Amino acid sequence: MPITPAIDIRDLRVDYGNFVAVNDLTLSVPPGEVFGLVGPNGAGKTSTFRVLTTLMEPTYGEVNLCGVDILSDIESARRIVGYMPDLAPVPSDLKVWEFLEFHAAAYAIGSRAARRDRVAECLEEVGLTGQRESWCKALSRGQTQRVVLAKTLLHRPSVLILDEPASGLDPLARRDLRQALRKLAATGATVFVSSHILSELAEMCTSLCVMNRGKLLASGTAEQVREQMGSHKRTLTVTVLAHHQEAATWLETQASVHRLQLAEQQVSFEFTGNDEAQADLMEGLIQQGIRLRAFEEKRSSFEDILIEVAETNRRS
Repeated sequence: MPITPAIDIRDLRVDYGNFVAVNDLTLSVPPGEVFGLVGPNGAGKTSTFRVLTTLMEPTYGEVNLCGVDILSDIESARRIVGYMPDLAPVPSDLKVWEFLEFHAAAYAIGSRAARRDRVAECLEEVGLTGQRESWCKALSRGQTQRVVLAKTLLHRPSVLILDEPASGLDPLARRDLRQALRKLAATGATVFVSSHILSELAEMCTSLCVMNRGKLLASGTAEQVREQMGSHKRTLTVTVLAHHQEAATWLETQASVHRLQLAEQQVSFEFTGNDEAQADLMEGLIQQGIRLRAFEEKRSSFEDILIEVAETNRRS
């Protein structure tokens, strides 16, 4: 039997007057994924999330969450989805447990004892059991983000929509967030998370997509996205024990080698071939009698890819 997608978007369009924020977006996310949505400011990420969380109606399109049409059955959709907006406010005059129990009551989670138990479970899931009695105003930025995540988990949503959840977090807090999201996905929940930092999502997500000016540019695993974005270019650095000039002379004759630079025992260059061609290059150097001490690769970073997208926006 085919698996019903956790998120199924077809031809989604969102207009603000004459401005097109989301332009015919089609996307499907299976259950149990940590799926990333990345793009520069103005890419359409937040507008997409606002539609998914039933906070706004699209101009047109179809959106289903776990088989539920969110445009015709809003109440069922809201029971399925949990939403964590960017910089979600937390009242300063409440303790952590008071804030969470208030929202548990709003979600109509059983008796007071059941709500207390569910709050304890969610605090444990985000690693904040020790802060149960803390005042919300005394929390760090990372702790506040995790309290909001705990609130989002209270009603056991099947789909979590997280808008820039790692914004402003230090490296340790980002690591804790990644671990929490992976644990959630392991239970079968689907996490749809946005960021403007592609490398951050590459570490956090099982798959991701890139949007720009409302359009989907690429989707898949991190490596598939890199290839779809046309970033096959990589930088290779060859360190030799001797004859580095001979190595450079031979490399300059290879069609996939560009912008070669020579520095002491190292030869660095851009390489546009595939993995097989790279293996052939290494073998060719050895056949030339060049003794290699190291052969290092550096691919274009995901930041580089996103910078190229942003610069294209600026030029056009």
